[in-house]
Amino acid sequence: MTVDLSPVQEYYKDKTIFITGASGFMGKVLLEKLLYSCHSLKEVIIICRPKRGKAPETRLEEMFKLPIFQRIKDERPEMLKKVTIYQGDVTFDQLGLSGESLKHVTENTNIVFHMAATLKLEGNLRDAIDMNLLGTRRALNVAKEMKQLEAFIHLSTAFCNCDQEVMYEKVYDFPHKPEDLMRLAEWMDVKTLDAITPDLLKPHPNTYTYSKRLAELLVRDHYESMPVIIARPSIVSPAAFEPLPGWVDNLNGPTGLMIGCGKGVIRSVLVNQQNKAEVIPVDYAINGLIVIPYEFNKQAKRPTNVPVYNITNADHRKMTMGTVVEMSKRINKQFPFNAGLWYPDPCVTTNQFYHNFNVALFHWLPAYFLDFLMLILGQKRFMLRVQEKISTGLGVLQFFTLNAWIFRSENYASLWNKLNEEDKAIFNMNMNTENTEEEYMVECAKGARKFILKEKEEDLPRARVHMKIQWVVDVVCKTVIVGLFFYYLLKWTGVLAIF
Repeated sequence: MTVDLSPVQEYYKDKTIFITGASGFMGKVLLEKLLYSCHSLKEVIIICRPKRGKAPETRLEEMFKLPIFQRIKDERPEMLKKVTIYQGDVTFDQLGLSGESLKHVTENTNIVFHMAATLKLEGNLRDAIDMNLLGTRRALNVAKEMKQLEAFIHLSTAFCNCDQEVMYEKVYDFPHKPEDLMRLAEWMDVKTLDAITPDLLKPHPNTYTYSKRLAELLVRDHYESMPVIIARPSIVSPAAFEPLPGWVDNLNGPTGLMIGCGKGVIRSVLVNQQNKAEVIPVDYAINGLIVIPYEFNKQAKRPTNVPVYNITNADHRKMTMGTVVEMSKRINKQFPFNAGLWYPDPCVTTNQFYHNFNVALFHWLPAYFLDFLMLILGQKRFMLRVQEKISTGLGVLQFFTLNAWIFRSENYASLWNKLNEEDKAIFNMNMNTENTEEEYMVECAKGARKFILKEKEEDLPRARVHMKIQWVVDVVCKTVIVGLFFYYLLKWTGVLAIF
């Protein structure tokens, strides 16, 4: 039976796609979307390393059991057979491929999505260079051998040029050369490299954005001889519509903050509430990535400079951080998490001193107290370890929550504008949808409960009662603390003696 294909689907017909980082959050959604919507493709090749004693094939089987692949199982189960997995790793030469596997990749691949990276903002520089910079060079070296390569899409980040107030869709020069840093990481010991890292990073806040910026320069330098393209998503948030509304599988970025605050674990955050929230739903980002190779190869003339796409939300869809905070509090009362530590009412401030005071009082003090109780009861202590991770996470995030940027995303917007109606229905990037931001936030909250915390919908009534009890306890405790503070203040000043 002949199936009518849209222009984008027709482009992907009989194509072989190679993906690094397919086991990550965006990688899973990309794999699912390609299999579901580009069903006339020939093959999807992914590489994966063994993890926790599980072979790549086992990890793929477990991935296919995730709920996001259910619609493929229901409607197009034969597509799962089009996935080929090889043991590979971007930290190895030739990506860990050799023999027949390397030959199969280089002789058949048409499109590469290079998504593998370390996302640890607090990670050391050597690991960041090995994964994000050297890993990109290794992927490019394999791609050079591909006989039918049509597009190499390098996934970067919208924040890699964070010293720019306005970020255009172009590659920005930088004094440091990728080759110099790769050589430096190879011969210098970790201790010395860590010591000079703060000076190397300036003006970057962490090793992630720094290594990603250098990787962009490396990719740009290959544009004359290879069809390379750079895609820069902003902070990737849970799915808006597909494969499932609210789908998320990690605690990175906004989801981690939502759960931490919603559970009452995070009691204070440094956030400029006037700034815009720079997030993009994962399905919007993935649909853009899929359309990019089609758009690149239909052009009659190759662009002079390497194409760059800032995959960010449209300005009219961006909410202020203050609106996000208030909306999150409201939604959290409707869809509270089970068994929170305290009533979810975090302090949101830009004052570092006030924030540190709150952290000491409401983060560290309870952590020490709970671990002391655990010690007395002979139980394993864990709260201080959890608090250390929270403090590290909040520390690296505050650069992004206190600063503001303007992203120019005309190239990304043009992807949607150039699609015909058929492709628009399949590869949704519509920024003028009737769905409201609050509806999306509700799906994010539901997704966090369902996919991350594994909480059931039938537990909601009990969770709401639990939150009401926490509210009473919170009010009583605050009243007692404030009352005692003023009592001793009046006593110390002698005012109390008058009465």
